[in-house]
Amino acid sequence: MHLDMTLLRILAVLFLPGAWGQSGSNKLGVVVEAKNITLPAGSQAVLPCHSPRMVWTRDRLKDRQRVVHWDLARNSPEYSVERVLDMSPGARQRVYNGFNKGRISVPESAFNDGNFSLVINNVATTDKGVYTCNLHHHYCQIHQSIQIQLNVTKSVRKEKRFWDGEKTVFVVLLGSSVVLPCVNRRPLWREGLQEDQQQVAHWDFQPPGVRPDRADRLVDLYASGERRDYGPLFGQNKMSVEEDAFTLGDFSLSISDLKPVDKGLYSCHLHHHYCGLHERRIFRLTVGPPLPSAPTEAPRIFPNDEPVERTEEVESPRVVNVILPEHRGYFVQHLGYFLATLLLLALIVVAVIALTRRRKKRVLDYDIHRYDRRNMISDGEISLHCTELKACNQEPPNSDYKNNLLKERDMTKDCNMEFDGKLWK
Repeated sequence: MHLDMTLLRILAVLFLPGAWGQSGSNKLGVVVEAKNITLPAGSQAVLPCHSPRMVWTRDRLKDRQRVVHWDLARNSPEYSVERVLDMSPGARQRVYNGFNKGRISVPESAFNDGNFSLVINNVATTDKGVYTCNLHHHYCQIHQSIQIQLNVTKSVRKEKRFWDGEKTVFVVLLGSSVVLPCVNRRPLWREGLQEDQQQVAHWDFQPPGVRPDRADRLVDLYASGERRDYGPLFGQNKMSVEEDAFTLGDFSLSISDLKPVDKGLYSCHLHHHYCGLHERRIFRLTVGPPLPSAPTEAPRIFPNDEPVERTEEVESPRVVNVILPEHRGYFVQHLGYFLATLLLLALIVVAVIALTRRRKKRVLDYDIHRYDRRNMISDGEISLHCTELKACNQEPPNSDYKNNLLKERDMTKDCNMEFDGKLWK
C-alpha cells in the first residue's frame, strides 16, 4: 500500500507540475489519484472523487464498533487456533475456556487508555503457543494485530525475553505471572471524539500560474450537514456537489458550460480525523476548442414547389484498405513458411533425380550382363561345332577316294542336322 501511494505521488509530480508544492505537504493528505482531463468548451465536466470510508452513518451502536480479541495458536500435538477472550466498549470481557476464567484477563480501562495487554496468572504448560492481539474498528474498516510467542520453563535461569526476527518471544517460569503487551494509544481506539465533526471534504481550485498556497477554496462539506460555498460559481449552479455526498461517499465535482477560464488544477480533499483518513485527488482540467455545431440551414422553398435538380457530381469516397501486421514477427513468420516450402520442393526434386539415375544404372547393368551371356553362348556353340566337325570328319585312312567323298557328304549332312537341332534347343 505504501509503495502504491509513493508511485501515485511520483506520477502527480511528473504529469501535474503544479502539484509539486502540494505533494510535499502532509497536512493536505496523501495523493491517491492524479489525472489529466481534456474536454471541449461548452461541455460538462465531472471530476470523480469517491471514498467508501467517508460514508457517514450515525453510530448508535458505538460500543460494538470496536473489538479486541486474543487468539492462541498451538503447533503440538497438532496445529490449532482457539479464541482466548474478546472485549468491546460497554461490555464485559468474555473468556472462552473455563480453565482460564479468573486467570487470564485484559484491563477494564483498555478502551480508555489504549492498553489491551493480556495478563496471565499462574502460567501452565498448556499456555505455551503464539498469542495474537487483534484490534478491529468496523466503522473505520481498520484492522491491526500483533503476535507474541510464549514459552514455559521450569528453570529460573532460562527466563528471558527476545526478538526472533518476526515476533517477541517470552520465556517465563512455570507458575509465575506474565503480561503480554498490546498497546495502541491512537485516539481511534479511545473515547471522547465526535465523529460527525471529524469528517470534512472540500474542493480547491488552482488557476495556471498560481502557487499552491494561493489556491481558491470552492466548497467545504461536513458530515454534520453543514456546507460552505465560496464564490458565485456554486450560487450560479455552474459547479455542484451532491447533497447526500456523505451518505453515498460520492464527492464528485460537476462543472457545466466549460470555458477557457475554467482550466487549471482541481483537488478533492477528504479528511476523516476520527479514522485517520487523509486523501487527496488531483485533476488537471484543460479546455479545448468547442465542437463544430451541426448545420441548421433551412431548406429553400421555390415558387413552383419543384426542387431544382442538382447537377453537381458527388464524388464517391475513396477507401484505401491498409492491412497492418499484428506484431513485428509477422514478416519473419511468413518468410519462414516460404523458405520451408522451397526447401521441401528442392528435396523432392533431388529425390526424383536420384531415383531416375539409379533406375538408368540398373538398366545399363542388365544390358551388359545380357550381352556377356550371349557372347558366352555363341563361343560355346562355335567350339562345339568345330569339335563335332572334327569328330564327324574323322575317317579311317584306308578308305577309297570315291567312297570317302560320298561318306564325307553324308557325314556333313548329319553334322549340319545335329547342329541345327542344338541351335533350336
